[in-house]
Formats: sequence, structure tokens, C-alpha cells
Amino acid sequence: MNRLQTEMNRLYLGGLVFAQADAQDLSLADARGRVRALVLEVAQPTGWDALSEVWQGVQMELELPAPGIAVSGRDGLQLWFSVETAIPARQAHDFLEALRVRFLAHVPAARIRLWPTPAQPPQHAALVPALQADTGNWSAFVAPDLAAIFSETPWLDVEPGEEGQAALLRGLQSIKPAAFDAAFAGMRATAPQVQSPAPTPAHETVGLPQAATGDPRQFLLRVMNDETVPLALRIDAAKALL
Repeated sequence: MNRLQTEMNRLYLGGLVFAQADAQDLSLADARGRVRALVLEVAQPTGWDALSEVWQGVQMELELPAPGIAVSGRDGLQLWFSVETAIPARQAHDFLEALRVRFLAHVPAARIRLWPTPAQPPQHAALVPALQADTGNWSAFVAPDLAAIFSETPWLDVEPGEEGQAALLRGLQSIKPAAFDAAFAGMRATAPQVQSPAPTPAHETVGLPQAATGDPRQFLLRVMNDETVPLALRIDAAKALL
């Protein structure tokens, strides 16, 4: 296993259970329909101007690790989120939809792609980096300070270096279960227009109060008053109560 494969396994593939065919194709969704990679893509001409709002917002407002940034090799830029523990594809899609509503409501939905899809079996984004047979261009991970220059040409003309791609991934961190659940709960609390079904907990939540009674107001009060929950989410809960 080379360094790039090691980083891909650490962030996006480790812990998944693949059928033999999936393993050969290096799918991002395993045989049980679970994923560790969540990919949000914005197609041209919106480009990095819109996607940068998500990249900054998840760090500043939701207190999550920075996602990876990639060019699709065709017509879009992508954010690659890694979760520490594999979750159902439906839950992953709902989380991305909540991000879309929170940060990209002003962008036409037709320009936004969320991977994995909620279908069964789920469809996922193609692995990066990769040669795009239909364009002859390459998808690749890119550095945050270079993302803007790819808004009009979201691809590389030549194959990206393996070491350079591994270096970009090496600085990324996975979202821990408690942080994922807290961010998701906060977005749902402040965006009632997200009509996705309530997510099935993928893991034991640490530091997030549980709404045992099912009363939304009581749940928001507990989030707001719990000092173990990130401050930004406590503020969101307070706004929702108001």
C-alpha cells in the first residue's frame, strides 16, 4: 500500500466491509450500504465562491474539521468529509442536505450534487484522483489556497503526483461521532425546512443531550444549557427557541 492509499484508507475506506466486486472497484460505499466519505459537489459556473462558504462554515460555525477539496475532472468542485465511524448512506445524504440548506440555499439545487445518494444501493462519488475517460482530464485534491483558480476549469490536464495528493490528505482529520451528531442536531434544530427523516444514531453520542421525551423544546433547552456541546450549536439552539 503506497502513501496515498494509506491516507485514503485512513479517511474514507477503513472499517468498511466490501463485497469482493466492491473491493476490486474500490467503492466508497460498502456491501452494507455504509460510508465514511461524504462528498458535496457544486457544478460550474458557481464554483469555489459558493463552496468556500461551506468549507469555512463547517469549521467556524459547526466546529468540524476542514474537509478535503477536490476538482472533479469534469465540471465541479467538491468537499470531501470523512467520518471516523461508518454511517448509513441515508444518514450521510441527510447530513449533506442539511449542509446544503444551511450554507447553499442561494445556489440552484440543480448545481449541487450530494454523494452518497439515498437510493438502494447507494451511488457514490468516484474516487479521487482519477483519469476521466470522457474528458481526458484528471480529478485531484487541491490545496485551499489554490481552489479558487479551478472555478472555471475544475480539472488537471496532467496526472497529479501521488506524493502531493497524499500530503494534502495527511493534514485532514475525520469527524468524531459526537461532533457529527451535535452538528447534525444543531442544523436540524435551526432548519425545520429540512424534511429528511430523523437520522438513525450511528454511534453512542458523547456530550450531546438526548431528548428522551421527544419534546423538541426540551431537547433544544438541554442542548443550549449543556456546556459539553460546541458553543456555536448552543447558540443555534437558543435562536431556534426564540
